Amino acid sequence: MKVVALYSIKGGVGKTATCVNLAYLAAKNGYKTLICDLDPQGSSTYYFKVKPAKKFDSKRFLSTPKKIKDFIKETDYENLDILPSDFSYRKMEVLLNEFNRSKKVLRDNISTFGKKYDYVFLDCPPNITLVSDNIFLASDLLLEPCIPTTLSMLTHKKLNDYLKKKAIKGLKFRSFFSMTEKIKKLHQEIVKRLLGKGRFLNSQIPYSSLVEKMGIYREPVCVNQSIKVKQIGYDSLWEEVKRII
Repeated sequence: MKVVALYSIKGGVGKTATCVNLAYLAAKNGYKTLICDLDPQGSSTYYFKVKPAKKFDSKRFLSTPKKIKDFIKETDYENLDILPSDFSYRKMEVLLNEFNRSKKVLRDNISTFGKKYDYVFLDCPPNITLVSDNIFLASDLLLEPCIPTTLSMLTHKKLNDYLKKKAIKGLKFRSFFSMTEKIKKLHQEIVKRLLGKGRFLNSQIPYSSLVEKMGIYREPVCVNQSIKVKQIGYDSLWEEVKRII
């Protein structure tokens, strides 16, 4: 089982859209796949038209790992399940402090899935918190969407420096450019300078109204196999992710 976390210090950079589409592509390729929606906003949960069980909340998620499987729900797509988010996840930081192994709770809980899934994708909330430390320790790959702007480059550097200090064994960290626009000179300058270099992958996801409309149709954009959708680049990003882990 491989765990891929879509994570960024910043919000609004395309984490959820990428998580939903990569998970869909993994399932489409025949891999048994789970999305774990860790963001209290619950956007991944919304996209897949599911709701958490009434008895499910952040406390149950953290304290009863053997029962987590009871709250996993099937999606409309073969091989793809989701553990829905709950708004109580906003309290997860406080609850984690009550555990002795507070930074390893998520890793220990995910490990209970055993051999049921080939890939687990984590849709993560922004900021660096104790929740983030749990995500880093639970993941095989930390995948950061990064809009090619000055402030995004600054947060990318902060995250990179933080992970260097942590030196988490077994964690791979990669970034990719997200929501890029050809009409913006700064976007193109930053992409040209960093694409495929250092932590940055060769794939990039351009800004697209098709991705925005996921909220209307409530399905992965990759369900549509049109040329325009393929040009968005999730297919090529998925191929890079498979090679990395």
